[in-house]
Amino acid sequence: MDLTYSDEDQAFRAEVRAWLEEHLTGEWAALRGLGGAGRDHEAHDERVAWNRLLAEHGWTCVGWPEEHGGRGLSLTQQVIFHEEYAKADAPVRVNHLGEELLGPTLMAFGTDAQKERFLPKIVAVEELWAQGYSEPDAGSDLANVQTRARLDGDDWVVDGQKVWTSNAHFSQWAFVVCRTEPGSERHHGLSFLLVPLDQDGVEVRPIEQLTGGSEFNEVFFTGARTSADLVVGDPGAGWKVAMALLGFERGVSVLAQVVGFARELDGVVDLARSNGAIDDPVLRDRLAGLKVELDVMRAQAMRGLSTDDAAGPSVFKLVWANWHRRLGEVAMDVLGADGLTTASADGSEAAYDLGRWQRLFLFARADTIYGGSDEVQRNILAERVLGLPREARG
Repeated sequence: MDLTYSDEDQAFRAEVRAWLEEHLTGEWAALRGLGGAGRDHEAHDERVAWNRLLAEHGWTCVGWPEEHGGRGLSLTQQVIFHEEYAKADAPVRVNHLGEELLGPTLMAFGTDAQKERFLPKIVAVEELWAQGYSEPDAGSDLANVQTRARLDGDDWVVDGQKVWTSNAHFSQWAFVVCRTEPGSERHHGLSFLLVPLDQDGVEVRPIEQLTGGSEFNEVFFTGARTSADLVVGDPGAGWKVAMALLGFERGVSVLAQVVGFARELDGVVDLARSNGAIDDPVLRDRLAGLKVELDVMRAQAMRGLSTDDAAGPSVFKLVWANWHRRLGEVAMDVLGADGLTTASADGSEAAYDLGRWQRLFLFARADTIYGGSDEVQRNILAERVLGLPREARG
């Protein structure tokens, strides 16, 4: 694996850095660092406007082919863009599910009409997307989906419930895995539908989190409708499409995630230096260990992007999720007793106003669950990579 950069790549890095330095000023400067883990609610409308500015200058969907509105950047240049964006502490982008997940899925499985209808609006950040996968009884076990859809004339009619639906309350559309063949079981008979959320048959209920935000939602479909031609892939073959989408999820943006982790680790180290916790040899050793592990994590991520490694996505998810959770635990130990209380800006006792490191600690508890739990990732490695017997399923 060659981790060096060509002169062309270095020139591109300078271009990205210069653009961000020029534009993350004035009214946009206040957005720096906003929208991180557990803080998706921060300055949402302003971040949408920022993302549309990125689109105007060709900085959305940078890895997409030019024919679909992207810049057709090489893998290395995509990595450079995401790294520089994170290093600039630019606000977290609002269009991840459309840009990184649905867009590539439509390119691979969608009809020409679907591509023409949806891809330009993803590039322009004119429509935001939510992911309708998990259900109360089908979270990690996605094949247990019970949300149903039936054809009624020119429409699919959708009935069921989704949960943990990230940013559904900000989105105009959702890609929804439904059971469309009566009597089907497990991964058979599922379809991948594109469903508008702004209609009478859809109710979105934000779920208040310990961190104070409501990134996740319950979504209820009661006779919701979408056009019959908005099924991606063949009806009944949605499992293949849904699994392909999850493969796109672990793309080049993971390198930006690693850069963000490095920024958080630096912040915890600075805190330890300022409050004297760095003098504790045990804490100092834990911080050093996190730094070494982060360097290994980046190398692993680069390896996964440059090779066709079946184990890579699951290994990386296990590594980063547990690393990030440990970082939250170390941050709380560095805070000491100050990490146990909250207060409002005016000092009143009634408010529940978390600090940065408290929010990191609480939100990171979920890292080993969402996006594929640790247990599921270990099963994937055991069954698909090591060839061990499949887990018994009732």
